[in-house]
This record gives sequence, C-alpha cells and structure tokens, in this order.
Amino acid sequence: MTDTIFAKIVRREIPADIVYEDDDVLAFRDLNPQAPVHVLFIPKRAIASLGDATTADAELLGKLLLAAASYAREQGFEKKGYRTVLNTNEDGGQTVYHLHVHLLAGRRMTWPPG
Repeated sequence: MTDTIFAKIVRREIPADIVYEDDDVLAFRDLNPQAPVHVLFIPKRAIASLGDATTADAELLGKLLLAAASYAREQGFEKKGYRTVLNTNEDGGQTVYHLHVHLLAGRRMTWPPG
C-alpha cells in the first residue's frame, strides 16, 4: 500500500472518525467538510486514481459505490438525495492519490459544481 494519509488511516496509524467498514472498504468523515455530511469512502487496497484502475479492480470499485449507497440509505439521505464525487488527478481536484468517493448530503446541491 502506498504511504498516503488514507493508507495510514487504513493501517490505523492516523485516527479518523470511521463511520463504515467492511473487508474491502473504509469510510470516515472528511476533516474539511463541504456539506453537513461529508464522508470519504476508500478502498482498503490502494489505487492511486480512477485512471489507474483496471478491469481487475471492477469488483472493488462496485463495492466502493455500493458501500456509499448503503450508508446513504441507512442515514436516511436516499429520499431527499445526496451527491457522490470521484475526483481524478490535479485538474479534477484530487489532492490525495488514493482513490476515494466523496458522499455529500444534508443540503441541496447546486449545478454545475466547482
């Protein structure tokens, strides 16, 4: 695993407010929230960005999105809605090179973002 801040969270070297975990996915509250609810879902096996994913990662990517959807449903965001965001590389806004999905909820989202 790479030595990003997210890898350190997976290894429990850095504390995080973990809200979801299974064998493949870990989710925790963002330290710089952009909505009342801002949770990051990361694969425990590091993939730097979506551009680095391969067909061999398809099942893991599906688990990542399904974990986010399950959490949103359990927290009651499904009916009103929520946003998932996956930033890729510098121009896409990615700052930590460990693939992650942002789940934003608790307010009305606007379009276009950014």
